[in-house]
Amino acid sequence: MSTLVCFHAHPDDECIATGGTIAAAHAAGHRTVLVVATRGERGEVAPGVLAEGEALWERRLAETYAAAEALGIDRVEFLGYVDSGMMGEPTNDGPYTFWTADVDAAAERLAAILREERPDVLTIYDDHGGYGHPDHIQVHRVGLRAAELAGVTNVLQATMNRDHIRTMMEERLAQMEAELANETDTPGETPTDVPDPTETEEFGSPEALITHRIDVIEHVESKRRAMAAHASQIPPDSWFLQLSAEEFAAGFGSEWYIATGEARAVDEPFRTSIWD
Repeated sequence: MSTLVCFHAHPDDECIATGGTIAAAHAAGHRTVLVVATRGERGEVAPGVLAEGEALWERRLAETYAAAEALGIDRVEFLGYVDSGMMGEPTNDGPYTFWTADVDAAAERLAAILREERPDVLTIYDDHGGYGHPDHIQVHRVGLRAAELAGVTNVLQATMNRDHIRTMMEERLAQMEAELANETDTPGETPTDVPDPTETEEFGSPEALITHRIDVIEHVESKRRAMAAHASQIPPDSWFLQLSAEEFAAGFGSEWYIATGEARAVDEPFRTSIWD
């Protein structure tokens, strides 16, 4: 039995970025551990989710444990920092935020868990946190330092395949344009509610930098249940959960990682196991 530790910034990050990997590891009989830096106090809560007087952080703790059950996580730990909010907001510099935490001090908190678990694999985020969130960037910094302190050598940086996302968006846009043209007899008209594929440049990493593509198709339903457990952030009517089974599998059936300190040659295939 091997051990996987996944380090994340906020509740719900674990299922979106690494949920399939976790579920696959659990199904194969490995130990899985989730460490979350903050309680997600700054999240935008869906209307009508919280009970009167209920704090968002309380709900997000409960949601994390429910998602952990869906994924088969054996241990959940919170480092106790405050959610910093989106980059550039005044909350970034608030008291006890993860963004303002001393990297060595925060790393020692994580390293204490790593020493207990002695993981074969630690996942963090890429160097810009996937999309520039301050807490995600800090996960990268703290995670690397904690791995160094605890002697963990296999550190995978969870990311998004920017090229894959752009291709999927372009294909979806072309499909919607064709459907719109058939409905209106106006060829070339562009739907107004579809993101511009060129606006993906700040998301994830270029495919050339990615070393691992983990196929999690067999575990997408576990991933979907875990996402649904985070109802304060991912309500039933969210686009995530409105996708058909086929669309969800296409969008979330692969998880992508960069092996720290390693590169993939141009013609070299992606690695397909986190344990390699």
